[in-house]
Order: sequence, then structure tokens, then C-alpha cells
Amino acid sequence: MNDFYIGQEISIEKKFEKNDVLVFSDITGDKNPLHLDDEFARKGRFGAPIVHGMFVAGVISKVVGMQLPGKGSIYLEQNLKFLRPVYVGERVIVNVKIIDILWEKRIVYLETNVYGKNEICKVCGNAKVLI
Repeated sequence: MNDFYIGQEISIEKKFEKNDVLVFSDITGDKNPLHLDDEFARKGRFGAPIVHGMFVAGVISKVVGMQLPGKGSIYLEQNLKFLRPVYVGERVIVNVKIIDILWEKRIVYLETNVYGKNEICKVCGNAKVLI
């Protein structure tokens, strides 16, 4: 457990394929045409289908649960701000960074951000995780 340190971070790359979005939609029941219907989305504010925000957040959860802090960790809180859409077919970088540690309570505080092309932040957030 003492292998963690403030400033420790990990970044992973994820491309959101159309089929992935369809599967997420089937699992959750969120069939919003903004995510699934090219014609509908093209006429909307974003001009093309976008990935479900919670699907994007799910990749943050993957990093937290599997890599940093990793297996056995439990979310206590996650705050997110969706700044820009993630488009179907887009490649993003998910970055999780330790910003504070309370050793006596076995809690780490994380910065959780998702970046698109040109390092533009698409989703910013922070989390509180029990390790």
C-alpha cells in the first residue's frame, strides 16, 4: 500500500468505436439518438454522434479499479464536469493522478481527466477512493 505517492499518475488511450457505443446503449438502455442516429446527431448541436458521458466516465473507472490505485480499490466519490463532447470514433487519453493521500484512512484523492486531440480537456473531475 505504501507504493503510492502524490503526483503519481497513469494515462491510457481509448478509442470509442461505434459498436462499443451500441453495446453500452444496449446495456444501459440509453437509446438517445444523439449517440446512435447519424442523421439526428448531424442536425444537432454537435454535428455528429457523441459517446455517452457515462461511458467515457467508465474508462476512468477502469483505470481507478485496475491500475491506479488498482485492484481492490473502492470509489467513495467521483465528480465530473463534461466540457466538450467525445465523438464516436474519437481517440482520447484518460489521465488519473494522485493529488493527496490520507494514509490513516486508506484514502487517495485523484484528479481524473479525459483529453482529446491537441490535449484539449473533454472531461475533468476528481475522485475519492478507498485503497
